[in-house]
Amino acid sequence: MEKSWAALFALCFGFFMILLDSTIVQVAVPSLMTGLPATLNEVFWVNSVYLLTFAVPLLLTGRLGDRFGPRRLYLAGLVIFTAASLWCGLAQDAPDLIAARAVQGLGAAALTPQSMAFISYLFPTNRGAAMGAWGSVAGLATIAGPVLGGLITETLGWEWIFIVNVPVGIIAIALVLWLVPNWQPRHSHRFDVPGIVLSSLGLFAVVFGIQNGELYDRATIAAVLATGGVLIAIFLWWQHKNPNEPLLPLRLFKNRTFSFGSLTGVLIGFAMAAMFIPLMIYLQSVLGMTPLETGLFMGPMSVVSAILAPFAGRLSDRIEGKYIIIAGLLAYAAGIGSVAVIAQPGLNSWALVPGLLLCGVGIGTIFSPLSSTTISGLAPSLIGAGAGIYNMSRQVGNVLGSAAAGLLMQIASTELLEAARITMLLPALVLLGAAFTAARMRKELVAAH
Repeated sequence: MEKSWAALFALCFGFFMILLDSTIVQVAVPSLMTGLPATLNEVFWVNSVYLLTFAVPLLLTGRLGDRFGPRRLYLAGLVIFTAASLWCGLAQDAPDLIAARAVQGLGAAALTPQSMAFISYLFPTNRGAAMGAWGSVAGLATIAGPVLGGLITETLGWEWIFIVNVPVGIIAIALVLWLVPNWQPRHSHRFDVPGIVLSSLGLFAVVFGIQNGELYDRATIAAVLATGGVLIAIFLWWQHKNPNEPLLPLRLFKNRTFSFGSLTGVLIGFAMAAMFIPLMIYLQSVLGMTPLETGLFMGPMSVVSAILAPFAGRLSDRIEGKYIIIAGLLAYAAGIGSVAVIAQPGLNSWALVPGLLLCGVGIGTIFSPLSSTTISGLAPSLIGAGAGIYNMSRQVGNVLGSAAAGLLMQIASTELLEAARITMLLPALVLLGAAFTAARMRKELVAAH
């Protein structure tokens, strides 16, 4: 058992780094706009392209882990991510940085599903504590990004929020080689090339259309969005008709808990991505905080989340996980909603603390119960695909949330405060929807081998 926890530590070390980069850029938005320089839309693409190339391949990389071994895929992802991080730090202009971030996302996509698959292998029973640790890392990384990003941007410059990944990545590679067993699942898979192409192009078109709504005429944007919708519809049709092995096994969605858990993951990802950039812009551009002050101000929210996540994971072994998830979602919605309502120029920043602490409570009690509950009942042969779909659901939500926040901020860009307030209300409403979908989950019996 000690070896299992040591292996989980090594896996979580790399997992923390790649999730951190989902949010670490957000606190550096003003610095990127002046330092590269970059437009607001380009800065949103720096964030969105990472989320996009992170999300789209997850269905494939879950299968690749089953076929070639999770340890190999995890290590490959770490190497790609670490090399791309150096490229990001050396980027000379916005297009160069956007391209480097796209490669970073591919590395993250190779790595992520393998961590959940390993938990199923390392902890065949009583996975709640392990999922609690994994969820703690996920929650901490997501909201520690602005804290560390602020500290690094203020003291070293925006380039170092990427360059710091290089030594961390090398340590992560060494830990995996040392502590993680070379487990090889006995599942052979075919690869659905048409499915990969259709899902990638469809999602890209939807994100491009949403995020660039203010840059092109309505007819062009409508055509792009319609194209994306048609491609995704064809993808789903092909998944149903594919006689071999589809990229998205639709039979997984016969499991009600998996279906609603994945949908809840989409909505949570949307809310988290839509929350942070307008909050960072409000704190820095309206209240006048420096990146370092912003990061430190977000610190208590990160601490609360990290403390609560392991307890939430253990509790989900004792009571039905959906009740913990619903409570966390409502707390999170109340927290960000209160921040949006009271945001004003010249506001004493301490007035925001209760709302941010509520956000931390919510995030800390969502991730681990949702992860363990969603994949409960899946057969071992489907865990790789299920982990890929579940992780993809949250990342797709991140992509759509980032794109929607970018559109809202650009629509009202001449009134920065009002744009930030409206955009922060959006995730509060989405989280209420997530509470409804989480309520539709139910406890599943563990599937037979």
